[in-house]
Amino acid sequence: MEVSRIRALRGPNLWSHHTAVEAIVTCNEAECSIAEMTGFEDRLRALFPELSILQPTGHNDAIPMAHVYELATLGLQAQAGCPVTFSRTTQTLEPGIFQVVVEYSEEAVGRLALELAEKLIAAAMSNSSFDLAAALEQLRELDEDVRLGPSTGSIVNAAVARNIPYRRLTDGSLVAFGWGSRQRKIQAAEMDGTSAIAEAIAQDKELTKKLLHAAGVPVPLGRVVENPDDAWAAALEIGLPVVVKPKDGNQGKGVTVNVTTREQLEAGFHAASEFRDDILVERFLPGNDFRLLVIGNKLVAAARRDPPQVVGDGKQTVRQLVEQVNKDPRRGSGHSTSLTKIRFDDIALASLAKQGFEADSVPPKGQRVILRNNANLSTGGAATDVTDDVHPEVAARAVAAAQMVGLDICGVDLVCDSVLKPIEAQNGGIVEVNAAPGLRMHLSPSFGKGRAVGEAIINAMFDEGEDGRIPIVAVTGTNGKTTTVRLIAHLIASSGLRTGMTNTDGVYVNGRQIDSGDCSGPRSARNVLSHPDVDAAVFETARGGVLREGLAYDRCQVAVVTNIGSGDHLGLNYITTVEDLAVLKRVIVQNVADDGYAVLNAADPIVANMAANCPSAVIFFAADVQQYPVMAAHKAQGKRVVYIENGHLVAAEGKFRETIPLSEVPITRNGTISFQVENVMASVAAAWAVAIDWNHIRAGLKSFANENDNAPGRFNMFNFRGATVIADYGHNPDAMLALVKAVETMPARRRSVVISGAGDRRDQDIRQQTEILGEAFDDVILYQDQCQRGRQDGEVIALLRTGLQNASKTQRIDEITGEFIAIDLAMNRLAEGDLCLILIDQVEEALAHISQRVAAG
Repeated sequence: MEVSRIRALRGPNLWSHHTAVEAIVTCNEAECSIAEMTGFEDRLRALFPELSILQPTGHNDAIPMAHVYELATLGLQAQAGCPVTFSRTTQTLEPGIFQVVVEYSEEAVGRLALELAEKLIAAAMSNSSFDLAAALEQLRELDEDVRLGPSTGSIVNAAVARNIPYRRLTDGSLVAFGWGSRQRKIQAAEMDGTSAIAEAIAQDKELTKKLLHAAGVPVPLGRVVENPDDAWAAALEIGLPVVVKPKDGNQGKGVTVNVTTREQLEAGFHAASEFRDDILVERFLPGNDFRLLVIGNKLVAAARRDPPQVVGDGKQTVRQLVEQVNKDPRRGSGHSTSLTKIRFDDIALASLAKQGFEADSVPPKGQRVILRNNANLSTGGAATDVTDDVHPEVAARAVAAAQMVGLDICGVDLVCDSVLKPIEAQNGGIVEVNAAPGLRMHLSPSFGKGRAVGEAIINAMFDEGEDGRIPIVAVTGTNGKTTTVRLIAHLIASSGLRTGMTNTDGVYVNGRQIDSGDCSGPRSARNVLSHPDVDAAVFETARGGVLREGLAYDRCQVAVVTNIGSGDHLGLNYITTVEDLAVLKRVIVQNVADDGYAVLNAADPIVANMAANCPSAVIFFAADVQQYPVMAAHKAQGKRVVYIENGHLVAAEGKFRETIPLSEVPITRNGTISFQVENVMASVAAAWAVAIDWNHIRAGLKSFANENDNAPGRFNMFNFRGATVIADYGHNPDAMLALVKAVETMPARRRSVVISGAGDRRDQDIRQQTEILGEAFDDVILYQDQCQRGRQDGEVIALLRTGLQNASKTQRIDEITGEFIAIDLAMNRLAEGDLCLILIDQVEEALAHISQRVAAG
């Protein structure tokens, strides 16, 4: 078994809505049916007993090794605790070659599972060993390392519950919610609106206390000290006991509490000095340690934090008791679990010594042994939820503290006997406020119920009813995609929305090009969705990007399919038939939002049939509303249709009817260019679907001229010495038919065409292009360009020449090497009244060259 071409499908894809890894698996003849491999399945199950059944009950099909590989990859992830359920194996037309797709929750884990599954199968085949426990532990460790921690994860889960899209911007906890101008970001439990100044204030413990004191919030007295002598002097000034801690710190690092002697103080000073040069000594407040979580202007959770401790049983040593507690599956070594393992280090030993114990001491039964003075969860402490107990005055003081510092998410550390009564009544005080507070103690407290703090943070970022989404229009098809994308973007921009657009020419934001080249894939789309100045997005969605990575979004507002026709690029990446291509193209239709629309060409039966795969409403378009039963029925049912009637574009829904004269749509040349009429119908339907005002649609159609700078390579027309020159990027048989139909409506004394062919098309597709052109053009200039794509020199031209063998109209054929040389030859031959169609390859360069020739005259 050979595994190759592993891809990560990071969005909805050909196979499912799930993220997945895809691999090409080649099996030899024996591996195409494991039933022929004596003892293989038994050995495999001995190595991996939890492997699922290989096929449903009642079936007796041949089971290829690729299918075993699929199930092993899925099963290993599932056993490691990953929430995955989907997998699939599909045989290609090539014997022994399969496409294997397996869902993942974390890409790195999915890729590792593929590797481990391959090793598992190899071990079963060779009857050797496989360490299943080690493999699962490797997957678990990687999953824990790369997945979001519980704090950030709770916020993400809350966003998903509200239908707010998200994406991780780094391997850490920086996450963006929403798209474009509506997006917001968090870093763990910190919002993008958090002030850097507020964060700096929170880190400066002394300044924080001054501000809180000024706001009437109770705080312990204290000051910054320079050395141990100064620290002792400050302790005497304040009054023992005191707390020694870094001035700028977090997670309880370097904090020593309840200091009553000079020796303890000096030890605490040195401990704090390991984390910060500026040391703070302040009054020790007796009582319990509470963490109050403030989000916005509201207290949303509160917990009592207890220091890490064990309770003696009269039999086990302190060390053994700690080991026993740390076996709790809720305790881990980082922040990904609800609790942290208790550290048995020098600080713990020092704490034991204060209580008269050593590591190997056996505490009496019922004796509570404290392992640390501070109660932070990061050092193994526990938390008890007390949210429902918080007195209104305590909550008010916590909110005042957060607002005084300026934090919109704030962890307020309070020391007092109880939160049941006001802080002042029990001589308590707020000892710290914390930016980016940990949420674990509120999500999964050791005792009590968890609180919906993730939801509270999302509600603070997005008003009720907001989902952070901007309108996305996805466009696919065989021909007309780029023009349709450009026109839709133009119509949306005419309404005042800042529009992002991707197509085969580049990436554009608000009319400005920010990237060039073929940008019709998901990476470019993601860049647009990340741009803060985008209110709406229009994406050309090419087949290659969907195959490589899937879609860049979970769902779109509108999916437009211009046509399928006879297809294009068939034979590549196991897309061999028009039906295969349609299944791939309809991915955008299957991922339309529930309140969105699919805009489908009713004149193309394969496209019209995609309506059955759309989870939302459909708008059909076609020139003749009565010619196609599916569209006539749609209109009769009062649903949305766009069609042509008496020289007008008509948009109808029930009794609603909007008409636009084609004479006011320059791109159609008064309706004579039929393929542009189709592009306009699709574009108008899409603009209608995203609720663009009809006055803006009308204005946009009037101002969209099919010129070089607006739609390069899409039927761009020039006047050259009284002749008509048309430049177009058409490159498949359907495009040739549409172009021939268009130029035949234009009078010409003599018609010529300049054409090359892309080497990655099938032979029959290359030949068919010139078969079509040979029926309409007097002169044909064939040229070889840079786009051979694996073909030998002269091979493409030879195929084009073969297509002209039975041409009924072509009288002259020239063969040229070089695109610009061929263009010059054709233009030099033009006389007044002639027409020349130039099928360009290097769009920008060729258009510039033609423009220069036209300007020179």
